[in-house]
Amino acid sequence: MRTTMLRAAALATMLLLGGCALQPQEDTNYTSVSANAFVAANYRAADVLAAQLRGKLADDKPLIMATVVNIDALEQTSMLGRLVSEQLSTRLAQGGMKMLEMKLRNSVYLKRNQGELMLTREIGDVAHAHNAQAVVVGSYAETRDAVFINIKVIQPATNLVLAGHDYVLAKEGTVRSMLQSY
Repeated sequence: MRTTMLRAAALATMLLLGGCALQPQEDTNYTSVSANAFVAANYRAADVLAAQLRGKLADDKPLIMATVVNIDALEQTSMLGRLVSEQLSTRLAQGGMKMLEMKLRNSVYLKRNQGELMLTREIGDVAHAHNAQAVVVGSYAETRDAVFINIKVIQPATNLVLAGHDYVLAKEGTVRSMLQSY
């Protein structure tokens, strides 16, 4: 009887240990989105905008995300500007906002390597053409040690700012590399 119980306990232990071996191993090369300071800063900015927009927008109309541009040259951007725009749009969509993907639209001029650039005079026309209730615009300014980012949600019919947020990124290796010209 005791031998049978020992065998059963040993079998149970082997099954438990075998089950552990079948569990997927954590990929040490994968970095969690929330652990990345760049992504986390952009997601926090989108969350702040979303909180400010509560009750100000219709549920059935989309928003357009313009490319975040260089404040010193509003017709220019960088990998950083394009990626900030993408991450803000993604996070706003995750929060339930209807984000219109402009890269899939033929009627918007895409400047090579720049993204969907929108100057003030174009915002109303593009938003009206796509029945968008608001446009998310932004700019960045770089200094030796930091990148200052300003994001606003603008109502195109009135040019009123519905929401806005400023934040700063440390100009460390990854951020610095995204600012380099091609």
